[in-house]
Amino acid sequence: MIILDWAFIVPIISYIGILFLVWIMWPIIIGAIFIPTPRKIVEKMLKIAEVKEDDILYDLGSGDGRILIEAAEKYKVKTIGVEADPLRVFWSRARIRSREMHDRVKVIWGNFLKSDLSGATVVTVYQGKGINRKLVKKLEKELKPGARVVSYIFSFDGWEPIKKESDSKIFLYKIQEHQHEV
Repeated sequence: MIILDWAFIVPIISYIGILFLVWIMWPIIIGAIFIPTPRKIVEKMLKIAEVKEDDILYDLGSGDGRILIEAAEKYKVKTIGVEADPLRVFWSRARIRSREMHDRVKVIWGNFLKSDLSGATVVTVYQGKGINRKLVKKLEKELKPGARVVSYIFSFDGWEPIKKESDSKIFLYKIQEHQHEV
């Protein structure tokens, strides 16, 4: 009887161990390491972007959904997150469901470089320089003039911020007509 119990326990423990390793390694494999935006920075990003109730906010690499949830709770705005890590998508969706915010907050599992961002009036980004370089043309092409882009720590090459908070390294950009035509 004891041997039979171990026959069930060992595979279960092995399965849990494999899931844990995948959870840890998946972001590294896909190049989407999760570094959460500090909560004080989230508040500052939303404030500097002057988020309003009629905005549609996209968070690129939404992680645990903290920017989405904060924007929806505080500003009553519709938010959409795009996240590549399926476990972070699951976690953020669970947080959204527990707050009963599924009517205003949505998380898409996918690559934001391949996602349609044309509906966004505000975009929040906490990515590295390399990703931001790839994002420039996409944002210029897809966002409408007047859309705001808020980046934490890493600026966008070739764009001049309309506001810059140097103590917290937050950059605010506004899509201009000439950028949209590029």
